[in-house]
Amino acid sequence: MISIFSQAGSRLTSGARRALPLAGDDDDAKRVVSELVAQFGFEPYDAGSLGESWRFERARPAYCLPLSKAALHEAIVHADRNVLLPEGSWR
Repeated sequence: MISIFSQAGSRLTSGARRALPLAGDDDDAKRVVSELVAQFGFEPYDAGSLGESWRFERARPAYCLPLSKAALHEAIVHADRNVLLPEGSWR
């Protein structure tokens, strides 16, 4: 897992930390995961409950893209359950 994070890079070209979304129904677990994500050098972004996790699933605007926390927030907030990105556009 560490090598995956180091290959992806935790910093954006702007110098900002890359944000990683997380979702869950257990606030204590989300706190632990947020701390771990931060230790790896990324900016944790709490996307809400598990019921909201579809917002960063495959083929959604926030899926696998190197985004700042502000840009990730915009992608997640504006995700539309009925709209998918074209196959492979996130690569």
